[in-house]
Amino acid sequence: MDADELLKRYCAGERNFPQVSLHLVNLSEVCLAGINLNLANLANATLSQSNLRGANLIEANLTAAVLWRTNFSGANMILANLKAANLIRATLRKVDLHKASLAKADLRLADLHDADLSNANLAGADLRYANLTGAFLAGANLNGANLTGAKLSNTDLSHASLAKAILYKTDLSYVDFTEVDLTRVDLQHCLLHGVTLPERSLIEAG
Repeated sequence: MDADELLKRYCAGERNFPQVSLHLVNLSEVCLAGINLNLANLANATLSQSNLRGANLIEANLTAAVLWRTNFSGANMILANLKAANLIRATLRKVDLHKASLAKADLRLADLHDADLSNANLAGADLRYANLTGAFLAGANLNGANLTGAKLSNTDLSHASLAKAILYKTDLSYVDFTEVDLTRVDLQHCLLHGVTLPERSLIEAG
């Protein structure tokens, strides 16, 4: 299926496109709110500035997709593959990204407020100045992630791994650090209001 056919069918009221192959398609600046793209192949696709609010993208393949300023608010992206995707300034508020792969994704300035990123793979992701306020990051893999200037206040990081992550001027106020791996992490330039770090973590972070 190409972009024109998808848009024609969507405009006619169709919403279900499970397992559709849209590899390399250009769907920039279009409205696809509420669309069902469960298990769809969108690898290397371009959906910049498009509206996918409330979309079903469970287990969708979005590897290396261009998703600059794309709006995914309230979407279901459980187990989605977003490795190396361009998500700069994307809106991912209240998105379910449980067990999703965002390894090496570019999430600079992305809005992930209240998103569910539990057990997600964010290893090596660029999260500079991203808004993760209130996000659920329990069990997430943030090894080597760049969190410079990111907002993580009131997040749940319990059992997450931040080994070798870059945290500079990161807002970690009121974060749950239960059983967090902070190996080789420097927290001295972070905001830590209302935080109690386990002694073991303090030793590892030094």
